[in-house]
Amino acid sequence: MEMAISFQTSLKPSLSLKNSNLKKPISFSSLLTNQIFGLSSAVNTRRNLSLSNGLRFSERSLIKCSVTAPTEATTEEKTQLVRREDVRNIAIVAHVDHGKTTLVDGMLRQSKVFRDNQLVQERIMDSNDLERERGITILSKNTSIFYKDTKINIIDTPGHSDFGGEVERVLNMVEGVLLVVDSVEGPMPQTRFVLKKALEFGHAVVVVVNKIDRSSARPEFVVNSTFELFIELNATDEQCDFQAIYASGIKGKAGLSPENLADDLGPLFEAVIRCIPGPRINKDGALQMLVTNIEYDEHKGRIGIGRLHAGKLQRGMDVKVCTTEDACRYARVSELFVYENFSRVPVDSVEAGDICAVCGLSDIQIGETIADKATGKPLPAIKMEEPTVKMAFSINISPFVGREGKYVTSRNLRDRLYRELERNLAMKVEDGETADTFIVSGRGTLHITILIENMRREGYEFMVGPPKVINKRVDDKLYEPFEIATVEVPEDYMGPVVELLGKRRGQMFDMQGLGSEGTSLVKYKIPTRGLLGLRNAILTASRGTAILNTIFDGYGPWAGEISTRDQGSLVAFDDGTTTSYALASSQERGQLFVKPGMEVYKGQIVGIYQRIGDLSLNVCKKKAATNVRSNKEVSVVLDSPLEYSLDDCIEYIQEDELVEVTPASIRMCKNPKLSKKGR
Repeated sequence: MEMAISFQTSLKPSLSLKNSNLKKPISFSSLLTNQIFGLSSAVNTRRNLSLSNGLRFSERSLIKCSVTAPTEATTEEKTQLVRREDVRNIAIVAHVDHGKTTLVDGMLRQSKVFRDNQLVQERIMDSNDLERERGITILSKNTSIFYKDTKINIIDTPGHSDFGGEVERVLNMVEGVLLVVDSVEGPMPQTRFVLKKALEFGHAVVVVVNKIDRSSARPEFVVNSTFELFIELNATDEQCDFQAIYASGIKGKAGLSPENLADDLGPLFEAVIRCIPGPRINKDGALQMLVTNIEYDEHKGRIGIGRLHAGKLQRGMDVKVCTTEDACRYARVSELFVYENFSRVPVDSVEAGDICAVCGLSDIQIGETIADKATGKPLPAIKMEEPTVKMAFSINISPFVGREGKYVTSRNLRDRLYRELERNLAMKVEDGETADTFIVSGRGTLHITILIENMRREGYEFMVGPPKVINKRVDDKLYEPFEIATVEVPEDYMGPVVELLGKRRGQMFDMQGLGSEGTSLVKYKIPTRGLLGLRNAILTASRGTAILNTIFDGYGPWAGEISTRDQGSLVAFDDGTTTSYALASSQERGQLFVKPGMEVYKGQIVGIYQRIGDLSLNVCKKKAATNVRSNKEVSVVLDSPLEYSLDDCIEYIQEDELVEVTPASIRMCKNPKLSKKGR
């Protein structure tokens, strides 16, 4: 039996053999000869690594592509299931900003999806306005390319931990993943999360060390760290035998060694074809398709997206839509699409193993199964992790209500929030204490903030309260969510950042230097409560140079009281329009959010007080217009007001404060339903 094997790094110390671009398959006999001469396989390296921390991944040179199925099929099932070799279904997963979407751009360009003279914007997969503004992927996207008569379905996934629900759903549609890792940073918190999920599904993994052209790249360290991460996550020996590809997504180059990159992404495409298996399907079985994503079209209505597990789906076909509770209803497929290049292409039929989009099922939901009308059975439901943070949404009760928004009533708010649940499975909505209050739970503050921003752009006007963690009580003991916080900070600002994390009950468990850039990487286990408002505080302490990443770790015993804010708020004393005269004296009390000529109302937060507690100010006071002047007019010099984004406002507010969200403005105010504190 022969297997494709590639050398990644030079062998040390006894042999100086360097053969990074080995393309000729090595037979088992030559593999045995290599082992006699001292070359160890990945399995042996893994055992030695557990015995000695000094043995590194550079000695693990023999790589083969393998995959372990999550469950062994019975003999009867094996005779029915066949491997489809003309299709590959892959998901591209990575930590945020490690270059997933840019890599997909390169793959699309080199597969001739676009014309040579066609103007294509960067990060073409980030089609949402909010995604392009923030530079992150929020929703998973489908596309496909053709390489040597093989169709490769590619799913671009979000990189932020708050959108982990998107990743969990997508992994149901694929047989393998491209794990993209930055050549300097190495595995980060989200890398661990997505890899853990992929290994649980038994998927094949191809590791892509991206941004290899960076001056401070350290590919050997990154591959070593990734291999150790595989071991920490209890990967099987076969899964640890991953193929590593070194690439520069922005230049569109890849290779089997960092020193010898090809002129294109050919080595990456070859690795996908060789290392990721085709879908295992039941070609002649009863129709089964699990809906893992939903899109909406103004003309076609709801579109269900998923992978066809068995049988054949045809346009105009009568089907049965089943839920996990065996409650079924009947429907007809009006239109059928597959993904080719960068668009949906209508087809008459789809065979098992391919990813397709189905129209005509007006009430289709994520997690439902489209099955054969006569003998169809539902597939297992999609399992999602529980949310950890909740926020209260309520109608706008400020004096400015209705000025800027189109949808302001509690009925509008309720309908929109419950409509979000149809697509966003990781989110939960519950009715609050009053008829106009709703509790929205999500994976993190960013998860809920994206919903708030989308609603704001759709014309909704409402108020949100401060984020709160979701605690659990087990055996009369209170448990709260903990997260792993990874902070990349220059050494000059290490002291203030460590002190800040310590105040918030964080416990450091790792610290290491990062290459030649003079930065350090510190890892903390910290309560989720301690992360609320931490991002702005760290940026202030590090002069804007620190990078904070977090990932949910688990529940632990209550860590005690945490003070997240040491300053109070400056509150408007009365309704009116701000004046330069009033702001000149007010800015001595702290930093202001408002400038002259802005309308404010009683109870609105207009600045940050430099002491603990709140202070009421009259920011609308006008200068007395008398006709007696002992000296000439004095020009007023005002400091530039602080400009807080929606994320900043949500991090800033405390228990008795609210954020007023309208399509044109974001304001903060004191909650009139709670007793006032401070002065």
